[in-house]
Amino acid sequence: MQEVLETALSRVADHPLRVVCAGRTDAGVHALSQVAHFDPVAVRPPRAWIMGGNSQLPDDLRITGVLEVANDFHARTSAIARYYRYTILNRPMASALDRGRITWFPHPLDEEKMKEASRSLIGNHDFSAFRAQGCQSKSPVRDLHFIEISREGDRLHVDICANAFLHHMVRNIVGSLIEVGQGRRSKEWLGEVLMGRDRGRAGVTAPPDGLYFAGVLYPNRFELPRHAVFDRLPPTVDRYRPPSIKTGVSLEENSR
Repeated sequence: MQEVLETALSRVADHPLRVVCAGRTDAGVHALSQVAHFDPVAVRPPRAWIMGGNSQLPDDLRITGVLEVANDFHARTSAIARYYRYTILNRPMASALDRGRITWFPHPLDEEKMKEASRSLIGNHDFSAFRAQGCQSKSPVRDLHFIEISREGDRLHVDICANAFLHHMVRNIVGSLIEVGQGRRSKEWLGEVLMGRDRGRAGVTAPPDGLYFAGVLYPNRFELPRHAVFDRLPPTVDRYRPPSIKTGVSLEENSR
C-alpha cells in the first residue's frame, strides 16, 4: 500500500514523495481509517491531493481526506492509541459476498467465555506470547486499553485498542480466543499463556481476512478527527506524548 500511495502522490506533486503510515497492514488485512503523512515541496489544495491521488490509485485503495498538520506531527510516532476490529462469521456456511473480507469459523463459539478470558490481557503486559517470530519491535511490552467481544447475529466482533501492537499480535490473540470460545481451552488458560511469554503455548495465528485497522488516536493538540471508540479511554491516555507543515492523509484500503 505504501509504495502504491507514494507513486500516486508523487505524480500529483510532480516530484518524489515518501509516505509514513500510522500502522502496518499485512497482506489480506484491511484498513478503514489508516493515517499517513508526507512532506511535499509542491503546494496543492487538499482537493487536488484527494482527487489527483485517487485517480492514480487502484480500486481497493482510496484517499478520504487531506489536511495540513504541525511540523512535529508524525503519523506513526505521534500516535497514542490504535484500534483494530476483527470480525468472525460464526455459522456453518461461508459467505459468498464477504469472501476475503471476513474470517469464517463454522463451529459454535461461546462469546461469554471469550469475554471472560480476554480480561486477563487488559493492562500493561509483556505480550511475547502473542508476538510473531519476525517481529522487529525492540520491546514486547504494550498497554492494552480495552478488548471487547460482541455478537451481531452470526458475526462475532473483537474490538481491541492499545498504545501500539506487535507484529501479528491481534491475530494471535484472536486465534487464542477462538480456542477458548470453542471449548478447547479454559478461560483461565489465556492469562497463563500471557504470563508464560511463550509463543508456542498460544493459539494459531488467525487468518488476515477478518482484521481491520479501524482507527488511530493522536494528542488533542494536533486537532485531528478521532474515532468515537476512543471516547472510552481515560484522559490519562494522553500521557503518551511523543517528543517533538507536514501534510496528512486518511485512507481506506481493502486488501485482497
